[in-house]
Amino acid sequence: MLNATSLILIFSALLFLLGAVMTLAGVVILTMRAASSDVRTLAVQTSKLAQKGISYEITGLVGHAADLLEAMNQLVRTTQGIGLFLTVLGVILMATASWLVLQVFGKNA
Repeated sequence: MLNATSLILIFSALLFLLGAVMTLAGVVILTMRAASSDVRTLAVQTSKLAQKGISYEITGLVGHAADLLEAMNQLVRTTQGIGLFLTVLGVILMATASWLVLQVFGKNA
């Protein structure tokens, strides 16, 4: 039968595990997704497109290429924000779970 102490311990373990998974996901997003090769390739191709637009004096093409570069910049910043949010939230969850365990075992010791 579960008593209050074991239930809090199980809850703390699950909270810590969830925090660890969130922290790991945030770090993976920060390291892998923010600077992916697809984004870099698209940026290189867009800059080449803009240069061709300038050399052929096609102002619409240059404007749209600049808009595309700005959208990619926003995409990278959003991805970095999500990764940072997940990392910080995961650390907070792990710290809360640790504090909860210390509170339970500090009273029982």
